[in-house]
Formats: sequence, C-alpha cells, structure tokens
Amino acid sequence: MEENTLQHPFAREPVGRLLVRFAVPSIISMVVNSVYNMVDQIFIGQGVGYIGNTATNICFPFTTMYLALSLLIGDGAAALFSLRLGEGRREEARDTVGTAILLGLLVGGSYTALCELGLQPLLGLFGCTESAFPYAVEYASITLLGVPFVAVSIACSNIIRADGSPQYSMFCMLAGCFANIVLDWHFVMNLGWGIAGAAWATVIGQVLNFALAVIRLPKLKNVQLSLRTLRLRRRTVFQIGRLGISSFITQGAATFVVILMNRSLSTYGALSIYGSDIPQAAFGNVMKVNQVVVAVLLGLGVGSQPIVGFNYGARIYERVRRTYLICIGAATTAAVTGWGFCQLFTQDIVNLFGQEGELYNQFALNCFHIFLSMVLLYGVTVPTGIFFQAIGKPVKALLCSLGRQVLFFVPCIFIMRAIAGLEGLLYAGPIADACAFLLSGALGLREMRLMRQQPHSPQTGE
Repeated sequence: MEENTLQHPFAREPVGRLLVRFAVPSIISMVVNSVYNMVDQIFIGQGVGYIGNTATNICFPFTTMYLALSLLIGDGAAALFSLRLGEGRREEARDTVGTAILLGLLVGGSYTALCELGLQPLLGLFGCTESAFPYAVEYASITLLGVPFVAVSIACSNIIRADGSPQYSMFCMLAGCFANIVLDWHFVMNLGWGIAGAAWATVIGQVLNFALAVIRLPKLKNVQLSLRTLRLRRRTVFQIGRLGISSFITQGAATFVVILMNRSLSTYGALSIYGSDIPQAAFGNVMKVNQVVVAVLLGLGVGSQPIVGFNYGARIYERVRRTYLICIGAATTAAVTGWGFCQLFTQDIVNLFGQEGELYNQFALNCFHIFLSMVLLYGVTVPTGIFFQAIGKPVKALLCSLGRQVLFFVPCIFIMRAIAGLEGLLYAGPIADACAFLLSGALGLREMRLMRQQPHSPQTGE
C-alpha cells in the first residue's frame, strides 16, 4: 500500500468525525433534493387544489425514472472515484469524472427527447384520470426540460462530495432549492401561473444547481481536469454502470411501483366512496413526505460512501466496519424520529398540501398512519444497500434495494388489494418494509463477520 494512501484523512481521522463532516452536508443535500417536488405539491395544493396534486403525482414516474438514470451515473461514478483514490490510481479517478459528465449529458438529453415525443400515451399508461390530464401534460412537458441538467449536476455533486468537499455539494443543492421555493411562491401565488409556474420554478432551480456544480470541477482537490478529460471511455462507462446499477434499479423499481399503485388506487378508488382522484392525490403527498424521511437516511449512507469506499480500497477493513455500524445507529435514530413525527403530527402535515373536503382528509389520515407505520425500520434497510455499493458489491446492493421495491412490495400490492381492496393497498407498504428489514439486516451482519476474518488492518493512528 502506498504511504500517501495511509496519510489520507479518510485513513487517519476518527471515523465519527469524518462521518459528521460528510454526512451532515449530504443529508441536507438529499433532503433539499426531495423537497424540490414536495414544494411544488404544497404550492400547487394551495393554489390549484388537489386535482393539481393528482396531476403532479401522475407525473412522478417521470421524476423517479430520470433520477434512476442520474443516480446510475452519479452514484456509480462517485463509488468508482473513491475506490480508485483509495487504491492510489489517480489517473483513473480523473478519467471517471470526464466520462460521468458526458454520460450524464447524453443520457439526460435522450431521456427528455423520448419522453416529450411520447408524453400523452405515457401519461395514459401511468393511470392519469381525465380531470387531471391537461394539468399533467402541462407540468410534465416543462419539467422534462430540466432532466439533462439534473443528470450532470448529480454526477458532479457526488464527485465533488467524494473529492472531499461535501459542503460545496450541499451549497449547490441549497441554492437550487431556495430558488425553487422563491419562484414557486412568485409564479404560482403571486403571478397566478398555476401548475406551469411550479414547473418552471423547478427547472430554473435545477439549472442553477447544474451551473454551480460544473464551475467547481476545475478546483477538485485530488485530480486535475482538462478538456481532454471529457471523453467517453468504454471501460469506465461499464465500471460506473456496474457500481451504480443498484441505485438505478432501486429508482427504476420505484417508477414501476408508483405506476402500479396509481393504477390500483384509481381502479379501487373508483369502487369506493373516495373516487379515483382523492386516493391518488393523498397517496402522492404521503410519498413526498416519505421521501424526506428516506432522504435523511440516504444522506447518511451517501455521506459514509467515500469513507467506506476509500478504506475498503485501501484494505483498512476495521474502519469500514466501524463506519457502517455508526451509520446504522445514526440512521435508526433518524428513522424512529421521522416515524414519530409522521404519526403524531399527521393532520398538520396533511394541511400543508391544502385544505380539502372531509373525504380527502379522512383518506389522507389513514394513508399516513398505515402506509408509514414501519418507517422506523428504514434505518437498517436504506444505508445497507449504499454500503454494499460503496465496497463494490453490486449484487448484494441490488438485493437490498430490490427487497422492498420489487421482491416484497409488488407481491403485497396484488395480494392485499385482492383481500381488502383500497385499504389493503395501504397495508402493502409496511408488510414489505418489515420483510426488507430482515433481508438487509441479515446481509449486513454477514458482511461484518466476513470482514472481521480479513487480515489484520494497518494501524492508522486512530
């Protein structure tokens, strides 16, 4: 092992201190990113009503899918960047950055073009109701324009974080979100632009995030970039894809699940007193709140990723174990806190998205109480998937990621709706959460035992 590798802060500084330094900005970044859509929901709910929220929820698969593609590139590139730095292979780390930027532009631009061309048929596939259709077309046609900027900014922000500047990565997200909030208020509430105003506010915020991230790249600490760095390298593309595949499938599966739930809620809602629009609007708002809780846990996991990846690449396994266990403890505390907040202040949260009728209020409260009842288990499930990604084990990362979204949640949807109809759909979530917790916990414990059996780690002075 190279001496300069052992002198790197990731190899020497106390794990707890490193995790705080990297996780806090990462948490803020992730929460801010999840707030983008929720802010739109709040202003649309107040300015347009729940039909507007139904429309944005129908469009949510577009968001989950482009985030899947962006995370495939961004998380994969950041993991590869950290591993190569830990191995002392700085030229390959530098090449990772250039490939990730061009890949983000290519994938993001292609996604926007394809979705714009097939917009109306896709909305029909997503389960869009007749009353929400014009709103959905208007919202999606605008927000899709921001996808290339999101793809590149996520890749750049993740690499900047892995390079040792989590605060700047956080700043990019905060600036974009602040712009989105201010413009949401101005466009929707002040100018009366309705759902189009919320869409344009989102895109402008994304462009600002992109610009701030890109201008930072020439100032990376561990590698020096040039225009020649900006090149697609087949081998690097494959490596990025291999390490980022679990993030992609997690988000991609979320797209499928959201579509399946929207169609199920529309079908079974029509057979109930609530109709088709109320269940879709309420469930969408619940998912936005759920995303904020998950964002905190993702932030902890992503914040630990460069520490875990570097030390695993450097074969300092004791620090890898310690980082994972501290991360799990902090994530569990956060998950329990989020669960308590959602259960105790449910009515206040529902009111954020607009004051609606009694039927809407009744279903929304049930949706929050039932669907989010097992959020406290996320503290193990979410960070474990990111941990396996960071150490270069995409199959196990994939198992953790797919556990809730596909292996358990999808079967539960079909089973529970057959047993209990509309209310049964709400119970599918917590049952899947419990099963995913058991799977992730078992895989994580096994990996800890395997690393304990590895050769004695070098002393790092900690």
